[in-house]
Amino acid sequence: MSQLEFRRHRRLRANATIRSMVRENHLHKEDLIYPIFVIEGENIKNPVNSMPGVYQLSLDNLDAEIDEVVSLGIPAVILFGIPAEKDAQGTGAFHDHGIVQKATRQIKERYPDLMVIADTCLCEYTSHGHCGVVEGDKILNDPSLDLLARTAVSQAKAGADIIAPSNMMDGFVIAIRKALDEAGFQDVPIMSYAVKYASSYYGPFRDAAEGAPKFGDRKTYQMDPANRLEAFREAESDIEEGADFLIVKPALAYLDIIRDVKNRYPVPVVAYNVSGEYSMVKAAAQNGWIDEKAVVLETLVGMKRAGADLIITYHAKDVARWLEEK
Repeated sequence: MSQLEFRRHRRLRANATIRSMVRENHLHKEDLIYPIFVIEGENIKNPVNSMPGVYQLSLDNLDAEIDEVVSLGIPAVILFGIPAEKDAQGTGAFHDHGIVQKATRQIKERYPDLMVIADTCLCEYTSHGHCGVVEGDKILNDPSLDLLARTAVSQAKAGADIIAPSNMMDGFVIAIRKALDEAGFQDVPIMSYAVKYASSYYGPFRDAAEGAPKFGDRKTYQMDPANRLEAFREAESDIEEGADFLIVKPALAYLDIIRDVKNRYPVPVVAYNVSGEYSMVKAAAQNGWIDEKAVVLETLVGMKRAGADLIITYHAKDVARWLEEK
């Protein structure tokens, strides 16, 4: 083959300026949602050992965290609560003075324009650690819907801007949408964990949220990691029921699913860069095996390339700083 017969693709990679000019996907601060774990008590800043840099924070330590988030230009946080007491019904999830409700009011009073997303589930609040009502060794679907709807309304009353139900009960979106509308919260959107797999990547999160199941697992309500077509059925149902955003969780091993969902449904798609993904990068970086900044930015832009409009990530504060350096 002579020199005139091949294409010179390298012309568009010759220097940093031309590479930036033709770059197809970009990561912005506006893409980031930062998870925060709030816990009952005082003067608590418990490090999550399996998630370096992540803490359980009591409300008296929350303001400093939120001040940092706002100063970095991160537009949204998602709240997870650890109650002082748990029971079979997960009462702390839907109590008007629950930990997430109190944290939401505190944040909105300080920063009205910061977007507060409330994770809507029961597992952190139930004594059995499952995401719904339990009878024997079964997780009951329909009786769980009422509790989830009550939780969503309580969170909206506290000032949550977005409700993010993560429980994977059938019909959870329509039950929550109906309850929000009847309570006068027609304008509060639902960011549904529509495509949530029964993943091994959640281990560190269960340390942080203290929500591991006390028996069995969640495979009867979370999705089989081997399945692709099932994701379409789940996403389509949630859109029909009123979801405004679709979350795919986890993200890194499911980039194909993110792309599939983005191609099929005309709503914003959210990638959840989950705890196990975060902790693996942190562990490798602490051992000097990888360049943390380079790997994180490459990973998150890969999620954008796959079709994610927004990314929930524990790396958000670091990413916001790195983006400032560019």
